[in-house]
Amino acid sequence: MLPEEVTKFIGQGAGATVAEVEKGAIKRFADAVDDANPVYWDEEYARNSRYGSLIAPPGFFGWPAKLPRGAIFQRPTDVSDAAESRGGLGLALAKAGYPRGLDGGIEYEFFCPVCAGDILTVKSVIKDIVEREGKTGNMAFLIVETTYHNQNGALVAIARATSIQR
Repeated sequence: MLPEEVTKFIGQGAGATVAEVEKGAIKRFADAVDDANPVYWDEEYARNSRYGSLIAPPGFFGWPAKLPRGAIFQRPTDVSDAAESRGGLGLALAKAGYPRGLDGGIEYEFFCPVCAGDILTVKSVIKDIVEREGKTGNMAFLIVETTYHNQNGALVAIARATSIQR
């Protein structure tokens, strides 16, 4: 059973961050993942599609925006950074016998396309931390849920990332 020093992080998250979805970045990402779909590349084709503009390939949510001093949103952070600053999730996991982490994958739930020019608000929350027994010993699974909303307030996607701690 995980100690309270670890489970107290469940429900905590980083403040909202902002990401800009720029058409050049969409094209570079599509190139990087070798996806030739013209709705990612060809502006005229995309303009005449049902989307009306270039859209981003699944899993691309733009780049962190450069925010002016005093902006409503805090500067982009990673949820693990936020957790570290809130009392040390990494330290708590290490003390509980789980000093190392491994990427356990990510799953996405998509609700509407991300279009060139969108400004996304991104929020991450630690949804769960559970302990499981494996063939080689106990492991802790950290589940982080990230939501993406566009400038109109529409939910674009939810990402659920798993980190396996050993």
